Amino acid sequence: MVQADGLRIQYPGRLGRPGFVAVDGVSFRIRAGEVLGLVGESGSGKTTIGRAIAGLTPVTGGSLRVLGKEMRGIRERAFRPVRGDIGFVFQDPASSFNPLLTIAECVAEPLIVHGRAGDASAARARVDELLEAVQLPRSYGDRYPHELSGGQRQRASLARALALEPTLLIADEPTSALDVSVQARVLELFAELQREFGFASLFISHDLAVVDLLADRIAVLYRGELVEEGTGAEVLAAPKHPYTQRLLASLPVPDPAEQAERRELLRSITEAERRA
Repeated sequence: MVQADGLRIQYPGRLGRPGFVAVDGVSFRIRAGEVLGLVGESGSGKTTIGRAIAGLTPVTGGSLRVLGKEMRGIRERAFRPVRGDIGFVFQDPASSFNPLLTIAECVAEPLIVHGRAGDASAARARVDELLEAVQLPRSYGDRYPHELSGGQRQRASLARALALEPTLLIADEPTSALDVSVQARVLELFAELQREFGFASLFISHDLAVVDLLADRIAVLYRGELVEEGTGAEVLAAPKHPYTQRLLASLPVPDPAEQAERRELLRSITEAERRA
């Protein structure tokens, strides 16, 4: 589905200044039906990778193959046939929806753009199916984005991403803007939909615990470089890189004694990084 080898993405500098390397020498795979969780702090390059897979950011070095297409130097005409096989869930659905369109019109937009809408009644029937799939009443299709809560908008965003029955779905921090209780319900829904539809997914997050709930494999990105990759059990049980250790140590746990141990571990890691 996705294969990156030595992937490098550099944003051009301005006024003769050197460019900024957002992703440097990253290699990973996403197999059919697999969820890869990509974890990293803000500015680590994880969103840049997601955008490159979706054809929204150009690849400047290495290789990135998406659904059989080499993305380095690809033209829109060559990528267009597979664009409909890729769904994208944005971090902030409020900004990704047109406020002047109803939810039904927003969800139907990919069907119309890719010529799969048929007539108006067929398009609305498909929208109703999608809304039910993400556990929203059909009547919500007649509402506008501002009339839905954050969690409801993210469900509608999932419906739109699934409209074309993609084989690959990119979810960029889909729960970070939601309350904790709403996050849990959206994550459960995402897992259910992934099992039902069987799509492969790149799930991007800064939260290691969230990724562990969903991902078959976890990749840790730090300052544009991939520093660790493995199953959830491998990464959480025996993290090798100091950054992964710091992420794990910062996770809250219910046991006070274990929490105290993690605080001490986090303090020692931070001190070691300062000395280095």
